Amino acid sequence: MIYARSVNIAHSPVILFNVKVLDMNKPIKAAAIQMKAELGNIESNLEKAEKLIDKAAQAGSSLIMVPEFFTSAMAFHPSLLRAALPLQGKAHDLLTRMARKHHAYVGGSFLASRQTDLYNTFVLAMPDGAAAYHDKDQPTMWENCYYKGGDDDGVLSTPLGPVGAVLCWEFIRNQTVERLLGRVDLIVGGSCWWSIPRDWPPQGFWKWHHRKNKKIMSSTPATLARMLGVAVVHAAHAGEFNAHMPLMPGVPYSSHYLGETQIVDRSGVIVARMTREDGEGMITADITPGRVTPSLGFSTSFWIPNLPRLFRLVWAYQNYYGRRYYNKAKQKGMLLVP
Repeated sequence: MIYARSVNIAHSPVILFNVKVLDMNKPIKAAAIQMKAELGNIESNLEKAEKLIDKAAQAGSSLIMVPEFFTSAMAFHPSLLRAALPLQGKAHDLLTRMARKHHAYVGGSFLASRQTDLYNTFVLAMPDGAAAYHDKDQPTMWENCYYKGGDDDGVLSTPLGPVGAVLCWEFIRNQTVERLLGRVDLIVGGSCWWSIPRDWPPQGFWKWHHRKNKKIMSSTPATLARMLGVAVVHAAHAGEFNAHMPLMPGVPYSSHYLGETQIVDRSGVIVARMTREDGEGMITADITPGRVTPSLGFSTSFWIPNLPRLFRLVWAYQNYYGRRYYNKAKQKGMLLVP
């Protein structure tokens, strides 16, 4: 059987490829990579990602995911103003080259430019040189400073069947479930989910929110798997970073990314996992594309988990501030749009 696939990305041409469809119910070995990417250090992060992808392929993996923002990580930091790459640039070349080299499906997201704007674009490169794309629908908090949201549905046509691409806080919104439910046979993607800042008083207040944040994050891939009835391959970051707090000049934001690189089966069972404390590396597991009956429903509420009020407040003010920052940075030439 031949499957015609179209690339449905705003401001990109439509490209058609012909590829053979594989048996969707045949197990495949998947790998999810956990990175300690350096803020804005594109060359170092690309080199690190390549070595980890090679390692995953040598372990026999035919589906390999690197994290969201694998080229740059993400924080409110000046280096992010110069962290974007052309969609068809170095990061895209790495993913497609690795896919061809290892005859594997290789995916990850990065800040990508098209025409006059930047997006958080997930690229799924395929063994035959084809690629499919998804732009994250809504930037999270300070991410708004560096890119704008996309409008595609996140359903990627592949020889493995229809695959859903999901990035970070897309995992915790019911609208993601609504657009993917019954339409995909596998979820791939990742996150760059940061934690509460260290050393801010009062300590008890911030420690409680850190524990809540970590609990939500660690349960998120399995929750989505249960809501969609499909396996999930989730790659993540685990390093530390030093940045700033939007609208609070001189206030440092020193923290870390939460890790929780996971591979989850169709029933929602975590079959492989790396915590932040495990550092940099990869996990592998056999998974089976295809759907089973979901064991969790979704609601009409915006968020899947019950987010603390502080998170929702910061989400609202930083989204608003970030959109203004992005537009002003573009106008003043501060934001590099390659």
